[in-house]
Amino acid sequence: MTTTLQSRTIPGTVPRASARASGVRRFVGGFYLVMGGINAGIVAADPETYRTFADGSYWPFVADAWRSVVMAHPTAWILALAAGEVALGVLLLRGGPAAKVGWVGVIAFHVLLMTFGFGFWLWSVPALLLLVPAARADWPALSGPVAAASPSAT
Repeated sequence: MTTTLQSRTIPGTVPRASARASGVRRFVGGFYLVMGGINAGIVAADPETYRTFADGSYWPFVADAWRSVVMAHPTAWILALAAGEVALGVLLLRGGPAAKVGWVGVIAFHVLLMTFGFGFWLWSVPALLLLVPAARADWPALSGPVAAASPSAT
């Protein structure tokens, strides 16, 4: 005799692992909204704050590109970066398929941040150790459409 173990959930409830991943997604989404605002505020106060941002890069082309491209017009570029952070936060908070794009974006953001030098590895590696498993755990729950605010009639 063979027995199949089936997961049993109550309709309308979210499995515990999925709920935990969803909570991490909301936290990361909110964090990105806040950090986008902080970066916009910093560049509005003093764009020169970002002048030395890429000085620690191991690759000269990263530091050179930062100085010649970004610091040529720091307000515009840093505001674009801040808008990207806000967009990633909104995608994660939106949920559903949009959150998949948000997860890919925040993971890519941290990987690219590592090109700016060892100091950024101290932040990015622990962040990726949280983000990648959280994204993997949350991914299956993001396949369907975003749930409506009101309960549907059946």
